[in-house]
Amino acid sequence: MIKLLSIAAGCLFALPPAPAHAQAPRFKSLPESEMTEAQLKAARELAGGPRGKLNPYGPNAVLLRSPELMDRTQRVGEYLRFKSSIPARLNEFAILITARQWSSQTEWIGHHDLALKAGLSPTVAADLAQGRRPAGMEDDEAAVYQFCKELHDSKEVSDAAYKAVLDRFGECGVVDLVGVTGYYTMLAMVLSVSRQPLPEGTPPPLPALK
Repeated sequence: MIKLLSIAAGCLFALPPAPAHAQAPRFKSLPESEMTEAQLKAARELAGGPRGKLNPYGPNAVLLRSPELMDRTQRVGEYLRFKSSIPARLNEFAILITARQWSSQTEWIGHHDLALKAGLSPTVAADLAQGRRPAGMEDDEAAVYQFCKELHDSKEVSDAAYKAVLDRFGECGVVDLVGVTGYYTMLAMVLSVSRQPLPEGTPPPLPALK
């Protein structure tokens, strides 16, 4: 296992260099030889889970600097990604809403295709990317959008928006929707603070909002 980690260290655990026009990332590459035992343990456990290997462009590559935090939060993320009571199409939509709210390019890249694969309309995603309320949303998508936007923008949720989600998904669904919104807000913050670059050759998918 150590040998495999040694081979993969440069690509799995290192933050790639930023393009010349971008701000330099704040976290240096973290090869296996510089990892603590706690970091190695956390990285191995992540690699053995449903997410597979550590994505060098993802927030866990940054969170690995606090390995216990990464280990605990990625378990929350595992639930929210794979076991949430919110259907995948709507769960991924909520993640995209959060990515757009924070203009988190990496978060959007990581979940746009997953949302479309789960059944979200490309036109809904395209409208959201432009900062517009998406046209042509299904009723359940509109309920999720309204709930998440109110939570992001107003820091509270109206009775009508709460009831629309409650009626469809119950109290567990309400809490899971709050959970996925909060979790991906935290990851967007991690990506923002770390100034983590996009994969080489990948243009930013989200335009700046006026």
